Amino acid sequence: MPIRTLEELLRAVQDRPRKRLVVAWANDAHTLEAVNAAVESGLVEAVLVGDEPAMGRTCQDLGLPKERFRLVPAATDAEAAARAVAMVQSGEADLLMKGLLSTDKYMKAILNKEQGLLAPGGILSHVTVMEHPGHPKLLIAGDVAVIPEPDFREKLAILGYLVETARALGIEVPKVAVLAASEQVQPKQRASVEAALLSKMADRGQIKGAFVDGPMALDVAIDPESAAIKGISGPVAGDADCLLFPFLEAGNTFYKAGTKLGGAEVAAVVAGARVPCVLSSRGDSAKTKLSSIALAALLA
Repeated sequence: MPIRTLEELLRAVQDRPRKRLVVAWANDAHTLEAVNAAVESGLVEAVLVGDEPAMGRTCQDLGLPKERFRLVPAATDAEAAARAVAMVQSGEADLLMKGLLSTDKYMKAILNKEQGLLAPGGILSHVTVMEHPGHPKLLIAGDVAVIPEPDFREKLAILGYLVETARALGIEVPKVAVLAASEQVQPKQRASVEAALLSKMADRGQIKGAFVDGPMALDVAIDPESAAIKGISGPVAGDADCLLFPFLEAGNTFYKAGTKLGGAEVAAVVAGARVPCVLSSRGDSAKTKLSSIALAALLA
């Protein structure tokens, strides 16, 4: 059965062997609360890389035994990111997570040409799993945080990561909506034309293991009534599992509107690296970070 809530995701990962998580610059309370919950829940074993005195103080403030974690000292956030990535490279960790450092420093360590986690020619993309109140299932969205204006090759990669995530969540044949402003093909709009190309590629078997349709407006993709009113049929219309956004502003606005106005809960990872990389905002809640750890563990 497909996983339909983030709580079900946590339970599913608890039934699997623990993964080894390394956290870069793990100095803040939200990160340590989430990592501690992941350890207590049996999801991971954790290595914390950062300012060792600061990590110790935060553990003390939260009432957490620091002996529960392996602490690795680093003088700066950039050094912590490099050391965490090196531990993945050496096989000491299965998952990577961002702590209290900026996304650009975290990504710089992952993308380092000599010592990073991206294969030559590889593409990194952010995959978000969202649980919206009132929506009957999880929505898997990309890209909302990494690729500003994906070209066609990057959209193919994003689509692949969305499908891979959906399958890990138990959806055997995911339904992917390639989004644009309208479900009508608009020759002057690149998003519309590329959505139609992806849909035709799927029709001809060049994209396998998923239903792909587009262009689709968001309402047609997720609302059966809107799809029926507009006369759009097919397996994806009104019932999409995955949403492929045309560019970052659209995806990021959807993400923030859902979380800040719609009460959505989320889990998110960066896909395409050697291991799943948890990339949550420094301001994200401990619950969001815990769900993201669970998603990364599911995908590892």
